[in-house]
Amino acid sequence: MTGSSGADLTARGAVATILAAPTPQAWVDAAVEDWRAVIVDHANCEKKAASTALSLIFSYPEDHELCLGLSRLAREELRHFEQVQRMMISLGVPFARQKPGRYASGLRLLLRTTSESRKLDLLLTGALIEARSCERFRLLAPRLPAPLGAFYGQLSESEARHFELYLDFARATAPEEWSARLTVLARHEAELATAPDPELRFHSGPKPGPPPAAQTARAAAPDPSGC
Repeated sequence: MTGSSGADLTARGAVATILAAPTPQAWVDAAVEDWRAVIVDHANCEKKAASTALSLIFSYPEDHELCLGLSRLAREELRHFEQVQRMMISLGVPFARQKPGRYASGLRLLLRTTSESRKLDLLLTGALIEARSCERFRLLAPRLPAPLGAFYGQLSESEARHFELYLDFARATAPEEWSARLTVLARHEAELATAPDPELRFHSGPKPGPPPAAQTARAAAPDPSGC
């Protein structure tokens, strides 16, 4: 991966600012250990990211600037999907269909239904998802072996650009409301990304650990090997 430009560093700082809470270290450790499950979900996420951009184009065709920007974004997301599939093939990881995870379903619960309000919420939600993706790619990149680590490092820069694009469109859509609404949605997103989650996904929270009593009992139990 090449060195970062000043614009890249600015985007990185913005990503840290928009997220209401960082990804828990427990999620990072679990994702490094079970990277195969993560890359399968990642492939599905790239498809959904392209679909989200296309859905906004169909919903707001009168917004020409939005349509042009998201058309380019959708094409890039599909290229990423192709790259992830090739990476999975090279690493011997089969593709698998998945049921919707808690993260995306939880974000949809807060979307408002009136036209302009919903448009703003969709754009801000898109920005938060891309920002979280950027953060997690950056956390995983140095801990995963090549070529996957290097690939995720490159993707972190793309996700930062996507985050900025969605946020710019949100500002243009509702100049006086976007910041306050972002605070509400970011708080909810952070809860979804940090609370214990029964299934490891790219945007999930960490898996719940055993209760303290179980940990204590395990520690006190005799070692069957006698060592």
